[in-house]
Formats: sequence, structure tokens, C-alpha cells
Amino acid sequence: MEYISIGKIINFHGIKGEAKVGYSNLEHIKGAKTVYVDKNSEKITLNVSSIRFHKNFAIIKFMEINSIDELIEFKGKNIYSTKEELLKKLEKNEFLIDDLIGLKAFDNEENYIGEVVEIQKTPANDILCIKSEHRKDLILIPFVSELVPIVDIKTKKVIIKPIGGLI
Repeated sequence: MEYISIGKIINFHGIKGEAKVGYSNLEHIKGAKTVYVDKNSEKITLNVSSIRFHKNFAIIKFMEINSIDELIEFKGKNIYSTKEELLKKLEKNEFLIDDLIGLKAFDNEENYIGEVVEIQKTPANDILCIKSEHRKDLILIPFVSELVPIVDIKTKKVIIKPIGGLI
């Protein structure tokens, strides 16, 4: 089973074992019913009984945890969902960030540009970072449909519409 981190237990919240969780994707954390966390070199299952949001954090109550003492061992640990569960939640033309890494980038005339090596998050939109064989610096392309009209996960290919100065 493939696991993907959806948040991190930052601290406890209150005395009943609620976890203060930092997250990067609201949709992934909002609908979580079951999550996984590392304990003694294996992943254990935690069932979510409630989630609420407070100051850019999720406050999550797990059914199996009822006190600060029970939660403290998980402080600082990532919480995970399965890739299969996350894929079910995606809309058409939505992708997991992990699936974009490693895609081969081409222009709309099928000329090879490079490989997607990183995705940077910005308030406006995500940025594809492409490593080219011909440049020392990364090529940064805003991940918007006008500039990236085609993403094909199956063929591991992305088409970039060339704009002067970007490529």
C-alpha cells in the first residue's frame, strides 16, 4: 500500500486528546475518515471522529485517543492517507503532486524541454520546476491550464505552451 502524507501532528489541543494538525491541502485533510501514523516502525490506523479548523490548523479527534498522554507519543509525526483514497477524491484534471514529479516536459511541437523535478506552492498557483539538460537553472512554469494544457500521467508527459522568456 502506498501512503502519502496529508498533515503533521504539531501538538495537542485541550485535554481530551485532540490533535492540532498542520496541513498543506485542505481537501485531503477535510474528508479524512481514517489516517495512518508511524508507531514502532509500522503504520497504525487512527479513525477520525471529528475535524474542525482553527487558525490554519485542523483540530482532529481520533476515536482511539482520549487524553493528552495517549496523544503525546504522536507529536511531531506525519499522518498519512493511502494514495488510493486520495485518488478517489480528485476531480477530472486534478493530480497528486507526487504524480507530477518525474514527468517529461515537451513543448506543443513535441520538442523535449526537460523533467519536472519539483512543484513549488505559491498563493496564486503551483509552479512546475523543470530541469533542462541545456540550462543550469530550473525552468519555472506556472501550473495553469493556459500554459500547461496537457498533463498525461499514464504516458508520464506534460505539454508546456511556450511563452517568450519562460523557456
